[in-house]
Amino acid sequence: MAGEVLRGDRIVNTPFQVLMNSEKKCEVLCSRSNNPMTLTVEQSRLVAERITEDYYVHLIADNLPVATRLELYSNRDSEDKKKEKDVQFEHGYRLGFTDVNKIYLHNHLSFILYYHREDMEEDQEHTYRVVRFEVIPQSIRLEDLRVDEKGSCTLPEGSSSSPQEIDPAKENQLYFTYSVHWEESDIKWASRWDTYLTMSDVQIHWFSIINSVVVVFFLSGILSMIIIRTLRKDIANYNKEDDIEDTMEESGWKLVHGDVFRPPQYPMILSSLLGSGIQLFCMILIVIFVAMLGMLSPSSRGALMTTACFLFMFMGVFGGFSAGRLYRTLKGHRWKKGAFCTATLYPGVVFGICFILNCFIWGKHSSGAVPFPTMVALLCMWFGISLPLVYLGYYFGFRKQPYDNPVRTNQIPRQIPEQRWYMNRFVGILMAGILPFGAMFIELFFIFSAIWENQFYYLFGFLFLVFIILVVSCSQISIVMVYFQLCAEDYRWWWRNFLVSGGSAFYVLVYAVFYFVNKLDIVEFIPSLLYFGYTALMVLSFWLLTGTIGFYAAYMFVRKIYAAVKID
Repeated sequence: MAGEVLRGDRIVNTPFQVLMNSEKKCEVLCSRSNNPMTLTVEQSRLVAERITEDYYVHLIADNLPVATRLELYSNRDSEDKKKEKDVQFEHGYRLGFTDVNKIYLHNHLSFILYYHREDMEEDQEHTYRVVRFEVIPQSIRLEDLRVDEKGSCTLPEGSSSSPQEIDPAKENQLYFTYSVHWEESDIKWASRWDTYLTMSDVQIHWFSIINSVVVVFFLSGILSMIIIRTLRKDIANYNKEDDIEDTMEESGWKLVHGDVFRPPQYPMILSSLLGSGIQLFCMILIVIFVAMLGMLSPSSRGALMTTACFLFMFMGVFGGFSAGRLYRTLKGHRWKKGAFCTATLYPGVVFGICFILNCFIWGKHSSGAVPFPTMVALLCMWFGISLPLVYLGYYFGFRKQPYDNPVRTNQIPRQIPEQRWYMNRFVGILMAGILPFGAMFIELFFIFSAIWENQFYYLFGFLFLVFIILVVSCSQISIVMVYFQLCAEDYRWWWRNFLVSGGSAFYVLVYAVFYFVNKLDIVEFIPSLLYFGYTALMVLSFWLLTGTIGFYAAYMFVRKIYAAVKID
């Protein structure tokens, strides 16, 4: 699948011979005439380096990834002899381990395959299905293994053997061996992925989500009440038909009614970014919803990535339509240039960053690099599918009636009074970003763990809930911020509101740096570059998404309040 290639997953065949329901006590792998393998100094150094860097090996049998069983004792009480074991599974197995400055390689693998016997009619043969694939990695010294002419070997009894050390300074001789054991299991084939997806911290998840929901809805309720009461008071005051002499000098948001819909600077860029934001919003909403229904399970590797890419291309129609209509509303008239800008600005930045990062991965000869033909295929999809669809949407959006603004714009712009320090744009970003970020930050931790720490992410039901909370909190914060700004008689809200609504992206960036420093042990330049490159893409996309949600909420709000006021 395209998504699999983009993620850097390449599947190759290994020399392990595993036959259905056929046991193997101990077999030697890739050994000619049963002589031990010799790792050259260069190979030994590379293996030692990979072990110290905590590399994992991933194998697949019948589309099931290999897992290492970890047994943790859940009861803290040491008196209790019958301690309950908490079984968790680690994705893949460790290449080796280090102990007192010595490096040891896992050179013997004990495969345990669990199968489910399907119930059949009496005269039919049974069919077997693999339902779990576990491995117990061991390190066994060359001298402790006895090998015969047929390639079979005998493992040492008990714990008498020593582990196989790898000395990076010289050649190392060793055997690679494996054994295969089959066990019958009650697990049905349909639920064979459940073991991989059991999470130990679902309760933390529930607790954090409920916490977020309560906090956000509580704050939302308070904000809505305050805004609605204040607005009612404002509108009632503005609409009083008393003598003009009796009323106090007017101040507040009614004063800027003749300028509030004045088109901002760079309307084409603003509408293009908002068009890309709508495109992203539609894509994310559909992907999370489909994944929540269980259609994008981890068993179909790369399905999530493939779906996201295709959906982003096809959502170009909606992105183009909204950008075209907004551009027309902002008195723009060069629609072809605007459509090209919408179709290339955000995707161009994403493609550029990915291409540069990919060049570094190519330089390292890593299998994680996206092959050149895939890059070309993505370019063809971008210019063959996305670009025409954006143009189509933009054309219809630009032809449609612009959004009707309830008040006319004056010829001469009014002067903006000097603003207080807290109306500064950066202060606004810090204030507006904290509530949406607080609502989703636990989920962010799990997403980061899935991306960078070799775990499966599958809790899309939680993610959908968090996404809804994010949309609600972004909309409300943005409405409050635009209300404050108009009360301060500053009518330049278009760009400012878009930037401020995406304020939580700043906190995501800060969190990503914190995560890098505290959770990851990355020391080399290229892995660090990859981490920050992909993080920059995430932050940019998140800023576009939240900025777009906030902008449209604020735009609807501004149109509503000015429609409710009588203006002479």
